[in-house]
Amino acid sequence: MALSSRGLLMSLCQARLHMQRKVSPKCTPGCCWRKLQQPQHVCSISTSSRFDCHSGKTEQSITQTKREAHTPVLLKEVLQYLDIKPGQVILDLTFGGGGHSKAILRLVPGVTLVAADRDPEAFRLAQQLAEEHPGQVKPVLGRFSELKELLEGLGLGNGSVDAALLDAGCSSMQMDTAERGFSLSKDGPLDMRMDGDRYPGMPRAADAVNALDQRALASILAAYGEERHAGKIAAAIARARSVQPIARTQQLASIVAGAFPDSALYSRRDRLQRPSHIATKTFQALRVFVNDELNELVAGLEAAQAVLRPGGRLCILTFHSLEDRITKRFLRGEDLAAPPRRNVRQWARNQLREAEEEEEEEEAERGRESSHWVSIQKKVVVPSEEEVQDNPRARSAKLRVAIRH
Repeated sequence: MALSSRGLLMSLCQARLHMQRKVSPKCTPGCCWRKLQQPQHVCSISTSSRFDCHSGKTEQSITQTKREAHTPVLLKEVLQYLDIKPGQVILDLTFGGGGHSKAILRLVPGVTLVAADRDPEAFRLAQQLAEEHPGQVKPVLGRFSELKELLEGLGLGNGSVDAALLDAGCSSMQMDTAERGFSLSKDGPLDMRMDGDRYPGMPRAADAVNALDQRALASILAAYGEERHAGKIAAAIARARSVQPIARTQQLASIVAGAFPDSALYSRRDRLQRPSHIATKTFQALRVFVNDELNELVAGLEAAQAVLRPGGRLCILTFHSLEDRITKRFLRGEDLAAPPRRNVRQWARNQLREAEEEEEEEEAERGRESSHWVSIQKKVVVPSEEEVQDNPRARSAKLRVAIRH
């Protein structure tokens, strides 16, 4: 997409930030523009999930990369909470590399597994799995917002599924393929589209950073990356693109890094207390924007709610706070188009809350009931230290489980 398509990008930015303010209000008042109609084949792109996609780290060995690409997060806990019985119908909304689905097929006899994903590469893997398990695996290619019709085409209407898994975010396959442009540690074209092959007119991350004005860029970084230095980074991007277009992942990472002193480059830390690159949140924000991940997450949750039978179980894995807040509100039965419930103290907090503040909010929100869901957890499930050490990409994972009323 050339820079002449700036108007299209601005319309998309306005529409998505408008919806972002509905489902997870984090923007400043200036970024909530009027809602514009989204261009065909550009918006409503669903999420294909696996693992934590937001780390900026050095290159890993090929062996390590392959191992991580096939390591499902919280596998034992997911299988325990799904409580799958022989002969049941299971929906994996985010097949990805197929780690969870393969374990289900291996451990539970006679299940029917619907393997859905919006990424054509994941769909091909699901087709291969279907060949290995004739009659058991039903591959589905599509976005969350398309799932209702796709499932109906398989004869799966409301109340026809016994258990479902939704693993929000992006997949290790996507992160580990430099040509797809998701990772700041692997140089590649600045793309980030999860299903660009299906929607070639869909804007890339490069289109966003080159065509959107500085204010819109700052709004995206703040809303989708929770980046507290959004204005400074947007200004650095605007200066750099005035010299030459930004086309590569490591080019963008260098531009973001250049906006800060050397001492700040790796000043942020992950759960393992390892340095995290200063551009990590910028990459997250662009990816979430390009793929419309938060609106699609809502569509995926609604699809699961519709197809699950009463008593059916839903496991949801999230990897950053925006996903988790939407999930919490949905399972409580809140209207996601309305502002979230907050007490006076929460209103006074900064927009970017620290981890301990999130824990306090979790305590305050317990006990709220939904007409559609019953939580079966006293506390959100997180990976053990052993799992995080073995699979660092699991470090930000949170598992929430609910039973359909």
